[in-house]
Amino acid sequence: MDVIVMGQVARDLVLVVPEVPDAGSTAPVRTRREVPGGKGTNIAVGLAQLGVRVGLLGVVGDDAVGQGLTERLRHDGVDTGAVVRRSGTATGLIVEVLTGGGRWRYLEDLPPAVQLHEDDVHAAEAALTAADWLVVQLQQPPAAALAAVRLAKGAGRRVVLDGAPADDGRRDELLSRADVLRADHHEAELLTGYRLDDVGTALRAARELLSRGPSVVALAVGGAGNVFAWEGGDLVLPLVDVDVVDSTGGGDAFVAGLTCALSRGDRPERAARLAVAAAGVTATHPGGRPDLAAHRVGRALERLPDTTG
Repeated sequence: MDVIVMGQVARDLVLVVPEVPDAGSTAPVRTRREVPGGKGTNIAVGLAQLGVRVGLLGVVGDDAVGQGLTERLRHDGVDTGAVVRRSGTATGLIVEVLTGGGRWRYLEDLPPAVQLHEDDVHAAEAALTAADWLVVQLQQPPAAALAAVRLAKGAGRRVVLDGAPADDGRRDELLSRADVLRADHHEAELLTGYRLDDVGTALRAARELLSRGPSVVALAVGGAGNVFAWEGGDLVLPLVDVDVVDSTGGGDAFVAGLTCALSRGDRPERAARLAVAAAGVTATHPGGRPDLAAHRVGRALERLPDTTG
């Protein structure tokens, strides 16, 4: 594998409705989608669609839903050899209720049993140390995340952190071992203590995060776009000009695009453009499952300024 992703696996049920009904009333469902979901799944599927050999480390239950999800993931081109089937556990469920204007609400059934434990991570050591890159989605428990990062770095692999490490005594080590850090607007504010109301402040925050370990930092800045910083350079990219249907999964596709480009040796400027294009494509349909077909990503790239020289 080129990349292994550590993150949530769940059944995604997406319901598009005209409005959320009041108590005691109903609303028709206009669109219904049931697909493998969770942030780990979305990132891994996005990478596979971009041509990366990718595996997934996550947890499903020992139920029929878990079996179905792993079969669909294999069909999507994702190696599921490291997916844990937890005995006596129901597979996680995420219900998204989507109304007009891209307004979403989540109902999540993600008990601790469908999170990764340190023992799960150590059992997957062969996969974690064989892949060239590890992507850690930081909704997983901090102890498990750090265990995975230590194994990967001990084998000389590259690490991408997606999110904000919890401030529980492990944050500094996680950041110091990361090669790439991506955080959305809220996560970036938690990490830096800055109020990221403008691009200049976000760039300053990104440069400070570089000093804590990562070689590349990508931060979202509200509706202004994304800032990227690396040794010797930085870049600001606006959001892709698309008709946004649902922002769900945009961040996951962003991580997939960024990791794909960096893992094949692209410069940060080119990786940034692919990340933003992938996020834009994913925002044009309901639900978080990516659809990163080459022609769709290509059209999104054409809408971005060419910063690659």
